Amino acid sequence: MRHGPGTAWRLIAVWVVTALALLLSAAILPDISVKNFAAALAAAALIAVFNTVVPPMIAALPLPFPLLTGFLVTLVLDAAMLKAAAAILGSDRMTVGSWWAALLAALVATAVALVIGIVLGIDNEEEQSLRVARRIGRRSPDHVRTDQPGVVYVEIDGLGLPVLRRAMRDGSAPNMASWLASGRFHLVEWETDLSSQTGASQAGILLGSNEDIPAFRWVEKESGRIMTCSAPADCEEIERRHLTSPLLADGGSSRGNLLSGGADQAILTVSKLSQERGANPGYRSFFANGINATRILSLFGAEVIREVVANRQAVRRGVLPRGHRGGAYPFIRATMTTAVRDLIVHSVVTDMMIGRPCIYATFSSYDEVAHHSGLERADTLEALRRLDQRIGRIERASRRAARPYHVVVLSDHGQTQGATFKQRNGYTLEQLVERSMGGGSVAGIAGGDEQNAMAGLAMAEATGGGAKAAKKPKGTVGDRDAVVLASGNLGLVYLMSEKRRLTLEEIEQRHPELIPALAGHPHIGFVMVRSAARGAVVLGADGTNYLDEGRIEGNDPLGSFTPNAAAHLKRTDGFEHVADIMVNSFYDPDMDEGCAFEELISFHGGLGGSQTRPFMLFPDGLAEPSQPVIGAASVNGVLRGWRAQLAGSAPRAAAEPVAVASD
Repeated sequence: MRHGPGTAWRLIAVWVVTALALLLSAAILPDISVKNFAAALAAAALIAVFNTVVPPMIAALPLPFPLLTGFLVTLVLDAAMLKAAAAILGSDRMTVGSWWAALLAALVATAVALVIGIVLGIDNEEEQSLRVARRIGRRSPDHVRTDQPGVVYVEIDGLGLPVLRRAMRDGSAPNMASWLASGRFHLVEWETDLSSQTGASQAGILLGSNEDIPAFRWVEKESGRIMTCSAPADCEEIERRHLTSPLLADGGSSRGNLLSGGADQAILTVSKLSQERGANPGYRSFFANGINATRILSLFGAEVIREVVANRQAVRRGVLPRGHRGGAYPFIRATMTTAVRDLIVHSVVTDMMIGRPCIYATFSSYDEVAHHSGLERADTLEALRRLDQRIGRIERASRRAARPYHVVVLSDHGQTQGATFKQRNGYTLEQLVERSMGGGSVAGIAGGDEQNAMAGLAMAEATGGGAKAAKKPKGTVGDRDAVVLASGNLGLVYLMSEKRRLTLEEIEQRHPELIPALAGHPHIGFVMVRSAARGAVVLGADGTNYLDEGRIEGNDPLGSFTPNAAAHLKRTDGFEHVADIMVNSFYDPDMDEGCAFEELISFHGGLGGSQTRPFMLFPDGLAEPSQPVIGAASVNGVLRGWRAQLAGSAPRAAAEPVAVASD
């Protein structure tokens, strides 16, 4: 395949940067010496050759526990490459002392190269990684070369359309901005269901249905079991129940998703964890590239420092709202914004070099930082900028892939910002329910950071612990009087005295203070219950919306929410496992804020603000939706229509119609 002049200049720039890094490392470390710049250039050339030839060989080895053994093996290989380069060049031009000195020199040289690349604006790793991915792709037994177009769906977790537009304008998403400005791409909005969170959205997008998924967590009262969209066993069950129109069937791959969408290949896919036995070859190919191991270690440390500094600056400046950012969070953030992100990029690029027809990858780094820092704080937008850079890399790699690819960028939901319910009131939703019930045992579960599960999944899958993790026994809450679950600003109250949903009349009889305390609270926008006499009812502080009757008394509790709010609520009211009481926080459109029932200052899960306003950014040539795209299952229809269009089984105008949420 022909390479343009830009590729040649990038190779030269990377070569020079690597040489400079070796020189500076030799100046810093006592047991390594490089005579001059010419010697450094020669060493850098040898190391580049080693890094091109060796990784595909390592990727073919069935190493167990790849996160550990792969990382250690590549560190040893890095040291061996330095010593081999020194031996070839001779002691008069380069010397490397002990193996420990070589290992330290490899780490320092990588860190120095990263800094130089940032200062000079050079991505000194992209070209090398692409060459390795192409060699691995050509050696894969699944490799195909064809003119039949494929599609790469890149999901940015938690990025709402309003934030994306401002980021494009202000320079935090330059690649996507340039695509849109060129006229080659088009940007459309879609609207989430009531449950504006990744589990419900990915079920609709990847599986074709998110029926009976009322929130990120819900109770199945007949068994007393809590279902969670991040638990491997539960995701496997969700996929079994909802796999109606699999987006990734027939050769697709899933990277970093909760659900597989019927994909044949998966990495960091929660629903497939129980099927991962031992080492995952995707990890081997990632860590086989020595650049990745040392680079991730350097980036991880830098990200931890970045988070600590950003947190202290926020405290010193009195930035509000401000969330808790201590404990393990800096390390979870670093995992999601470096290791997991770049592993997924590598997997997608390798998939394209193999020629897989359809790829769906989720990147959660923006979502992770926004939850704790805020929607558009400086470090949040920096995480988005670096993710935009990786998306640009995927698009550039598509031009050299085994088949032509169309790159589609979309989000699963947005986020809305505001001080939490507890920060505003000094107590939680669970405590409000408990005191309003007048006694009884109340179990409260606020999910907190949903990325904890993905970080743990990365460790479990990489170390071959997937089967054990997936079989972990589940607890039940059937012995509690009530269970209160939080999913962003959506709260679910289950009254466990019956193994069915209680009616409004029964709740008023058994707990007469509960509904008034919730519906009348200043930081609760509305509650939804089912009346035996009048069907689905939405109650607010000064008005009632009788959904089934189409009648409003007083002020409409849904007046500050999306015009489709009533349709979303009626649909959810019909779910088998909907809560006895569905609670949504207030939303102030003037301040553009609401409040989460868990301790996250930027949140998603219910209605209100940009959390319900995700987007699709797609290239020219794909059929634009002819109707508003309402609900995640409608997105599945659009994406499957595009895939069919590219496969030639549907004309351009025949992309599947989108449906508006209905009863």
